[in-house]
This record gives sequence, C-alpha cells and structure tokens, in this order.
Amino acid sequence: MTAPAPAAGPFVGIDVAKDSLDVHVRPGALAFREANGEAGIAALVTRLAALAPALIVLEATGGYQDPLVAALAVARLPVAVINPRQARRFAEATGQLAKADRIDAAALAHFAQAVRPQPRPLPDDATRALAALLARRRQVLQMLLAERQRHAAQPRGPIQRAIGRHVAYLERELGRLDGDLGAAVRASPAWRERDDLLRSVPGVGPQVARVLLAELPELGRLPGRQLAALAGLAPYARDSGRGHGKRRIFGGRAVVRSALYMAALVATRFNAPLARCYQALLARGKAKKVALVAVARRLLVILNAMLRDHRPWDENLALPT
Repeated sequence: MTAPAPAAGPFVGIDVAKDSLDVHVRPGALAFREANGEAGIAALVTRLAALAPALIVLEATGGYQDPLVAALAVARLPVAVINPRQARRFAEATGQLAKADRIDAAALAHFAQAVRPQPRPLPDDATRALAALLARRRQVLQMLLAERQRHAAQPRGPIQRAIGRHVAYLERELGRLDGDLGAAVRASPAWRERDDLLRSVPGVGPQVARVLLAELPELGRLPGRQLAALAGLAPYARDSGRGHGKRRIFGGRAVVRSALYMAALVATRFNAPLARCYQALLARGKAKKVALVAVARRLLVILNAMLRDHRPWDENLALPT
C-alpha cells in the first residue's frame, strides 16, 4: 500500500458539542477549547488560519457543526465532515475505547492524518436554503403522521378535536412548505433545468428531485461508483477465509438513499425498463428488497448520466451495459 503523500501543514480534529468546540492538532499535542458561538468560532478560525492546516476533520452532529463549517469554508480552510460511526470505529480500531470531548478531538485529528478524507466544498446559499426547507418538511410530515395516528386511536371528545385541529394546521403547513420548495427550485434557471431532467424519468417525482438537488449536489459530476457510496447504495463485501457473507449496504446519506429507494419502488410499476430489470432480478432468486436496492442503484447511475450530459430520459439509458 502506498503511503499518503506528506502534507504541508498539521492535521486538526474538532469535537463539536452544543456549547463547546474541543480542538486537537497533530503532530504534537496542542489542544484547546473554544465556545461554540459567534465569538468562539471567530477566535478558532483565526487561530487555525495561522496554523495553515493540511486538513480539518469534524463529525456531523445534528447541525451544531454548520456555523463552524461555514466559517472554515469562508476562510478557505480545508474541512471534511465525516459520519460519527466512521469516526467511532476508527477510534476503537486504534485502541481508543474511552470517550470524552478532548479524547474524541484527538481521535479525529488522528483520523485526519491517517485517512485523509476528501474536503467537501460548502454548498451555496441557495442549496443550503433548499436543504433546510426539505429538513423542515420531513419534520412536519413526521409530526403529521404521528398526530393522525393519535387522532385515530383517541375516543371522541375534546382531546380528539384538539388533535384534529393540530392535524389540520400541520396539513396547511405542509402545503406551504411544498409551495416554498417548488418556488425555490423554479427560481433558479440551473435548478430548473436539473429538476426538469430528473422529473422526466418515470418514478422520479418532485420530492425525490428536490432531495437529490439539495442533498446530492455531486450528481452529474462524479463517477457512478462514488455516487453509489455517497448515497449508501454500494454493496460491501463480508468475506472471511472461505466464507462468503451476504453483501450489504450501509453508511452514506440516509435521506438520499430513502428517496432513491422510494423512487425505485414506483419505477418498478411505471418505468418499463427498470420494471423489467426488477422482474429479471426476482426471476434469478433475488429477494425483493435486494432487487429494489439494485434498481435504486441503477436509477442513480442513469440520473447521473442524464445530468452530466444534459440529456432527458430515454429508455435506452436503462439498458444493461
């Protein structure tokens, strides 16, 4: 295995909490903490800019990392946001079983130096706004489904009527969010073209197209295998010695994977080439879920080629190569 090329600057790991930012720098043992707020982030960016790091790594922590990532990107510092599970498994593999903020920061710095994940460019303001709208729509939809279940289970009376009023409010809010999402997509000529291309495929509706626009901006710009890994649709081997385990998918962007899975489910009914692909997989003895994942992966490859070539849906795109 070829060793990574030497880097010009140090490697930085940052453990992000709601109120604090724990920092560790490798090589060496420099470690410090800043508040996770406007003043603390500004001080941290200034300090890191002076170090000229080769790479900064931090975990995705439910949105607490977003202001810091934006500030680092604006300062043109190389930053990569990684999956917390990936970071935890790396720490365990290197013998670090204890868990604390400063320990996690040191493990992230070690991860940055050893693995060197690719820094991901910061999405533009419009893409972040669309992603925020989509996230809010998912939240409202989850609340709406839960309230509908409570309404159905509640006996008639004042509590059921109160739940019914909340259900009506959430339905109106969902409609407003759908309108805002549609307006955001149609306001951008570039997004309008990409949206039209995506929705020309039978099985890809407006919600799936919006998820892909906001959550997978690399679509049309990367090879299919890399995109499959980003979407969590790449099968990973589970072999050991003479044993050959079942290939499984995991990791990636769960929102994108769910959207493509639902699109594949619709495509097996309304997209003739992908429906034939699905039936052929079933005929070969594949489980339905395995066949659907394979269709979702093929759909992703097709969508990637369409956006790359600015080419609308053509049934010949779905033919096996």
